[in-house]
Amino acid sequence: MDIYIGFISFFVKGGLFMAPIALVGALSLAIAVERYFTITRLVVTNRRVWEDVEPALSNADFDAAREKTSKSDTIVARLLGVGLARLGAVRRIDDIEKALRANLMEAIPHLEKRTHYLATFANLATLLGLLGTVNGLIHAFTAVATANPAEKANLLAASISEAMNCTAFGLMVAVPLLFTHSFLQSKTSQLIGSLETGAVKFLTLVADRQSAKAQTRLDAAQAAHGSTSGGNDSLPAPAHA
Repeated sequence: MDIYIGFISFFVKGGLFMAPIALVGALSLAIAVERYFTITRLVVTNRRVWEDVEPALSNADFDAAREKTSKSDTIVARLLGVGLARLGAVRRIDDIEKALRANLMEAIPHLEKRTHYLATFANLATLLGLLGTVNGLIHAFTAVATANPAEKANLLAASISEAMNCTAFGLMVAVPLLFTHSFLQSKTSQLIGSLETGAVKFLTLVADRQSAKAQTRLDAAQAAHGSTSGGNDSLPAPAHA
């Protein structure tokens, strides 16, 4: 109870700019909580889908992989779905890579949205705190210049308290926001990195499959050529007159 009363007294003494700083803090908290739970959910669901699809990709069972990705709406499922859809129609691995890269570039802004607001709000809270400081100092100098001598000490103390409280509250909001922004950016970068890793693994599996097919065709052609050459060698020589 004493802590609550102390905070209310601190807030009231901070003056006019305490309310905007509190509003910035509330908006930032809502964004941070939403981004944290969204990114965490995407990490978990993407990992689950990849663990489900990876065995089919490793076994070159692309039909089963298409069926599994079509049942999910996660980012990694859509990314793999784009590659699998072009696998039958496109033979060049570069074309599949371009399609995957384009799909990933479309997904990245959705992963990073609203996170950059936290850095902006941290700067805004600091500036509002400084503005409150300037406002308090203006009141302090005004009190010294115009107030009665008996009231100068009280008015000066109240004005300085307003300046210091507003500065402190602005920093109390801004500093955690900077750490939160860095933390969420790190989690987002890890998520994007995992998607890029999944795309590279998919391309590697496709390239290995195409190389295996090409080697099989080459071996079959060599075997056919060898059998044909062997058959020609076994033909009887033509008789001479």
